[in-house]
Amino acid sequence: MPEYYFTIASKNFLMNEEPIEEILRERTKHYKDIKKEIDFWFITNPKLLKTFNLRYKQTQLMDDYAAIISRDAKFIQWLKLRIGFVAIGKFQSNYIFSQRINYKSK
Repeated sequence: MPEYYFTIASKNFLMNEEPIEEILRERTKHYKDIKKEIDFWFITNPKLLKTFNLRYKQTQLMDDYAAIISRDAKFIQWLKLRIGFVAIGKFQSNYIFSQRINYKSK
């Protein structure tokens, strides 16, 4: 099974208090510039997160949380340093993430 790394925090923190949309948009642009496949996803669906067996993290969070999941451990570590106040970890899953990421223009 593939190994994934994640950073998780409250949805409000990631979406309203941190510039996560800007960070992920810049990362997406960088990947396109170097022709690298996008290997990260911003997940806000608690039902999906529960399927990844993150119970030990769920007890530390309220029901309203979001995560950034990636195959790149260094990216997740960088996010932890950049954002702070998030938990990080890893898991294995056969779940196939969508390669499509959309950002709304402001």
